[in-house]
Amino acid sequence: MSAAASQAVHGQAAQPEPAYGRVLLKLSGEALMGDLDYGTDPERVREIASEVAAVQRRGVEVAIVLGGGNIYRGLAAAAAGMDRATGDYMGMLAIVLNALALQDALEKAEVATRVQSAITISEVAEPYIRRRAIRHLEKGRIVIFAAGTGNPFFSSDTAAALRALVVHAEIILMAKNGVEGIYSADPRKDPSAEFIPEITHKEALTRGLQVMDSTAFALCMDNNLPIVVFNMADGRNINRIVSGERVGTLVRT
Repeated sequence: MSAAASQAVHGQAAQPEPAYGRVLLKLSGEALMGDLDYGTDPERVREIASEVAAVQRRGVEVAIVLGGGNIYRGLAAAAAGMDRATGDYMGMLAIVLNALALQDALEKAEVATRVQSAITISEVAEPYIRRRAIRHLEKGRIVIFAAGTGNPFFSSDTAAALRALVVHAEIILMAKNGVEGIYSADPRKDPSAEFIPEITHKEALTRGLQVMDSTAFALCMDNNLPIVVFNMADGRNINRIVSGERVGTLVRT
């Protein structure tokens, strides 16, 4: 019996077949803060884990790239005046902390999860190995890519674009905090900013819209990798996107 038929028998609304087989979810570190000024809110992490687990149980292969801003924000004073490369390595370690917190929450939601780190921390994470990551995904495990690209001067956005391409993700789900997608200007500063439901990579670059950093965005554009920019505050959005609904802003060639 199919999953949809089983749901129907048990009185649950049948969900459509997923529109994507493999996705990469990009979460900022701030997504894990909840109402805190910095750090990690355990309840918010559990909510995110529950949302991701629901998608994985539908048969979608999920990879995740995290940022570290929620932790690095608390270290900003210490990093002031520091060598850029050293500060970036501190940010990578912050991402590893977030990855371990999310892994723990996902495993408590009974979802097999692996953390692969771009810098070697063998006691707590696997090294990043592309073929192993793909095999984990094929076996239904969630893979969290930690520590960015492992190189200073590259953002977690660039890591998301790079990892999505090498594991053959069909789309990047770019989670934002408090905004529904891409606007013509920052809606928090400009009340007249207009929501943009769909745009091409080239047009977004031409108009200077801040979807992700320019290196990451160029990777997506050059390889025809679509991006959905959506509001993470609505816990239904990931599932809706995977179902093929139009949520947020779609960026494609």
